[in-house]
Amino acid sequence: MNDLNIPGSQSTPSIRTDRATGLLHMAGDSYPENSFEFFAEVIAWVEDYLAKEQQPLRLELHLVYMNTSSVKAMLDIFDMLEDAHGQGREVSVAWYYDPRNERVVDLADEFKEDCSFAFDILEDPAP
Repeated sequence: MNDLNIPGSQSTPSIRTDRATGLLHMAGDSYPENSFEFFAEVIAWVEDYLAKEQQPLRLELHLVYMNTSSVKAMLDIFDMLEDAHGQGREVSVAWYYDPRNERVVDLADEFKEDCSFAFDILEDPAP
């Protein structure tokens, strides 16, 4: 499967993957009209990566706002990471936030509660 390079819009995050380094990067707001459709390609990429590659997978998130259906899609991705982690795979999340936006920290904390893999919530050095 090829790497993804999806430009962001007003309602969708930019998404970039790098199979060679094991990186999935997302940045921006996420409230697409159809989250399931928007994230299907990302979920497929993660599934393919976890099935075919052996090196670690790191999610780097710079998400500002997520609607309910985007949260559901992200939960699906985190469930895949949790399953992979349970099978001994090295996976991690680094969720960067703007310190002026406490709502994002709360959201990231909620996700982190259900994850046993490495999950860092970090102040974005360049918000």
